[in-house]
Amino acid sequence: MLVGVLLFTEMIWSWYKDSMIVSQNIIKVMLDIGNKAKRASRTLANVSASQKNYALISAAEMLREKVKSILGENSQDLIAARKKGLSPAMQDRLKLDNIRVEAIATSLEEIAKLPDPVGRTLANWQRPNGLDISRKSVPLGVIGVIFESRPNVTADAGALCLKASNASILRCGSDSFLSSNAIFDCLKGGLKKAGLPEDAIQFVPSTDREAVGQMLKMSDTIDIIIPRGGRSLVDRVKRESRIPIFAHLEGICHLYIDVEADPRKALDLVLNSKLRRTGICGACETLLIDKAAIKIAPTLLNNLIKNGCEIRGDKELCAMDKRVIEANVADWDTEYLAAILSVKFVNGVQGAIDHIQNHSSGHTDSIVTENITTAEIFLNNVDSAIVMHNTSTQFADGNEFGMGAEIGISTGRIHARGPVGLEQLTIFKYIVRGNGQTRP
Repeated sequence: MLVGVLLFTEMIWSWYKDSMIVSQNIIKVMLDIGNKAKRASRTLANVSASQKNYALISAAEMLREKVKSILGENSQDLIAARKKGLSPAMQDRLKLDNIRVEAIATSLEEIAKLPDPVGRTLANWQRPNGLDISRKSVPLGVIGVIFESRPNVTADAGALCLKASNASILRCGSDSFLSSNAIFDCLKGGLKKAGLPEDAIQFVPSTDREAVGQMLKMSDTIDIIIPRGGRSLVDRVKRESRIPIFAHLEGICHLYIDVEADPRKALDLVLNSKLRRTGICGACETLLIDKAAIKIAPTLLNNLIKNGCEIRGDKELCAMDKRVIEANVADWDTEYLAAILSVKFVNGVQGAIDHIQNHSSGHTDSIVTENITTAEIFLNNVDSAIVMHNTSTQFADGNEFGMGAEIGISTGRIHARGPVGLEQLTIFKYIVRGNGQTRP
């Protein structure tokens, strides 16, 4: 009996020592990454736009040259994802093909073409005492990006941070580790070819959750954290981070069909908002229909169901169509990321606004109506990062906004809101020029 207890105790102690060694190694690795990024950020703050652009164009060329190896790594990620039982929507987020890799390369080139956001004079004025004061855009410094299953975020985040003269530390989830690492190698190659510090973009070489925990403590070397993923990731970052964050929360997006909506336009927008790509944060998750527009409901339901969409509706909707599953309380607060849609009748635009205020994640909400006055009421009273009129919620994307790309959609209220692109990755400082003035 005593021998058994001693063996068990020794086993527990051995496991504890091993876990401590692993933890200490991760801490050491992360601190080294942070210090290197800080040094690189000081260099990046003063490099030319042409040098940054050359790095991005070179990285795009490498992506095209290495497409076969990138897809090979992605296939391994997909095999592992299927074994883990990832949903079809999550597998779609993870999947790369020739078209998607080309889109990533093109995005890098588009970012290179955008105006340099650093060094702009945002305002300038003179004081009565002769002081000349200006406000100038400068980089944020070091940006830590924590994301889950989308490998394209590696390129978008690294490229946008570089263009805005920020160093970046990229930590992807285990699902996309091989794919993201292959894309990162191209970014690093672009930096090297342009003569920029290779530490300007770094990739966390571990899928251990401890790396995230350590990253969130590195306030001495990281200036901003951007989490991009599901609620559990964002909640953890909000809870543990000692660093300011741009929160990219889930997209519980709404589309409201007003009584004065054009029926053909409404149908097109419902189908596109929900079904174009169900696994993106801009996909519509709740459809609201004005009770006065009840005649349009059967057409919308028939077309959604015909296209493979499951409908979860309120009691009125269930009574109208037996194929509709009755929604529960949680459905109105769920980001499905799948071909599932919650549908509810509301009392006009105010009913839609009230429902959105109670259930929206503050991401994107849209109204379909030909009445401009009603549209303005909706646009002015829905307090989300993006509000739309007569267009698909799937346009909630930095590239579609003409920003080149985005790191994510910020649903917060500090500094950046909506698509986080180049401008949002800069801050400003004041420059005061005098001629010997002293304060009385």
